[in-house]
Amino acid sequence: MKEVVRRFAWPGEGHQPWADLLAKEWLVTNGLGGYASGTVCGVPTRRFHGLLVAALPAPLGRTMMLNHVAEEVYLPDGSCHRLGGEEREETSAPLPGTQYLKEFRLDAGIPVWVYAVGPALIEKRLVLPYRQNTVHVHYRVSRGDGVRLHLRPQLHIRPHEAPVDQPIKEPYVLTVVDKRFEVAAGPHMPSLRLCVQGVDSTFTSDPRSTPELLFRVEESRGYDSRGTLWSPGFFAIALRAGEEVTLAASTERWESVLALDPAEILQFEHARRHFLIDCARVPDDDVTAAELVVAADQFVITPVGRVQDLARARAVGDDVRTVIAGYHWFTDWGRDTMISLEGLTLVTGRHAEAGWILRTFAHYVRDGLIPNLFPEGENQGLYHTADATLWFFHAIGRYVLATGDRGTLKVVLPILLDIVDKQVAGTRFGIGVDPADGLLRQGQEGYQLTWMDAKVDGWVVTPRRGKAVEINALWYNALRLLQAWLGEEGRADDARRIALLAERAQKSFNARFWYQEGGYLYDVVDAEGGGDDHACRPNQVFAISLDHPVLARERWAAVMDVVQKRLLTPVGLRSLAPGHPDYKPKYYGDLRARDAAYHQGTVWAWLIGPFVDAWLKLHPGDTARARGFLQGFLPHLGDACIGSISEIFDAEEPYTPRGCVAQAWSVAEVLRCWVKTRT
Repeated sequence: MKEVVRRFAWPGEGHQPWADLLAKEWLVTNGLGGYASGTVCGVPTRRFHGLLVAALPAPLGRTMMLNHVAEEVYLPDGSCHRLGGEEREETSAPLPGTQYLKEFRLDAGIPVWVYAVGPALIEKRLVLPYRQNTVHVHYRVSRGDGVRLHLRPQLHIRPHEAPVDQPIKEPYVLTVVDKRFEVAAGPHMPSLRLCVQGVDSTFTSDPRSTPELLFRVEESRGYDSRGTLWSPGFFAIALRAGEEVTLAASTERWESVLALDPAEILQFEHARRHFLIDCARVPDDDVTAAELVVAADQFVITPVGRVQDLARARAVGDDVRTVIAGYHWFTDWGRDTMISLEGLTLVTGRHAEAGWILRTFAHYVRDGLIPNLFPEGENQGLYHTADATLWFFHAIGRYVLATGDRGTLKVVLPILLDIVDKQVAGTRFGIGVDPADGLLRQGQEGYQLTWMDAKVDGWVVTPRRGKAVEINALWYNALRLLQAWLGEEGRADDARRIALLAERAQKSFNARFWYQEGGYLYDVVDAEGGGDDHACRPNQVFAISLDHPVLARERWAAVMDVVQKRLLTPVGLRSLAPGHPDYKPKYYGDLRARDAAYHQGTVWAWLIGPFVDAWLKLHPGDTARARGFLQGFLPHLGDACIGSISEIFDAEEPYTPRGCVAQAWSVAEVLRCWVKTRT
């Protein structure tokens, strides 16, 4: 079994960069969209930090059920030591409890803390049993006798994205039956079930609220940042050296909570993660690929509450899967799913799940579009996207190439042909082919339809209405893929008709998108209000990187030279080149300030994927140099959300990670290219 461990030693008291522990985060997921997450030092800094964020059926969605466990260690001499703390105000002083932390590590993605408290050495592990809304917090005394633990659960049951100062709507009610504890938060919410397993424990009823806590990341992002947590009391446990105990918290039925011993669950979860690594055929010496395979697993989920999807899938022998776009706040997005599908499922050997994802989304096609996203706590998708449907063709192409699954292709082929017909005729949001030149245009007031989709207070920051460069690169690629599939299925007339659309689009693209003065491609032609937009953006890379490049071969080198010089960074591509009036070097501040920078310079990690693809088309076989473009992500795996890759980065050094701490397409594209450039 491959050892996949990322270890951080911590010198403890007197070490000045203690605040670094506030910036380093961890994430564990449960395969349903639920998760646990926090900082290495245990201080919650985000509204999303908690030990159990349960994925509940609509209309509830993901719900914060257990925020924190306050841990006190009592030694035989009677001294009391608190392992972690909460921030109550901005301070430069070390946080309580950090002096005891000696090591933090990820063991195949499972977080482990090691504390030295006087003569005692205590290990803590956190596990979310797969496809359960349950968390196990394990404690083991590996050295020292006569240790007594006091574990105080602290909670604020609310939607996980709700403000931290949201008041409790009604009093929590604690009931106890035979050492099974349940906290009820009202008739429309599941109860939080708590129990201690492993050794005897006592519970002291001591209801209380914490003093007001500071959530510093929320404060820096302009959100409500102070709130309190409530506790029903505390568990007391006496442990000798070699003994261990588990605090379990869950929204599942008691039969599920108690079905397996905690040690078994830990063993099974380790085995499951190593099985994923084996399925991906990771070489023994490639720890980076193994880490990324484990990270990729966090995003592939079984969506909770979509009863019709599940019934339909199982009726034909399928199951349901989708992709969480990013943690903590994104749900499943069509665009992100299709871009991520290859890296998350095909590269990792999860071919059956890839097929389930594609067939599920095929069912949701409406008016020639797949859903842009499924909102939190809802079953119906929103369709305001011009590119997600075109990425659907790309994902199917990569899936068929990897699996040879002609059965799925035959099922979706009529849907794909209908998509093209709908887009040629014109569909929602002004999406349709311009009969004058065969290019695909899009745009409707108040909507953001491309992947550059920031919108705040009705302001669409980068509307890009007109004929966007990547939309037409994707359109051409989709047409050529469909043409080939129709030909293979013996539908020659349909194939010829699609080929004519592709030929016209390619001719018009090369005539319209070349920006002679800059030596690269316009970002949008026939832009809203007239004219062409010559902003230097990464979207032009797709004219080269896709399976069927729309750009004439003789212009590849010029485009890639500009992109490399003006947009490439160690952690992805800038969304806008420096020097443009709208360029923003940093992504920070309140929501409006952040959205103003979101696609105006901010670096996007996922764009390294198409850049590497395009580079290798221009320099076939130069995998060593292509691998070099990925090296900046290696130190990042030990930063921000440890073991994963952030959504975005500042546009200039030190390229501070921002946005979601773990993003599906960031992980997927780096993993895909890491494997692609393996020598």
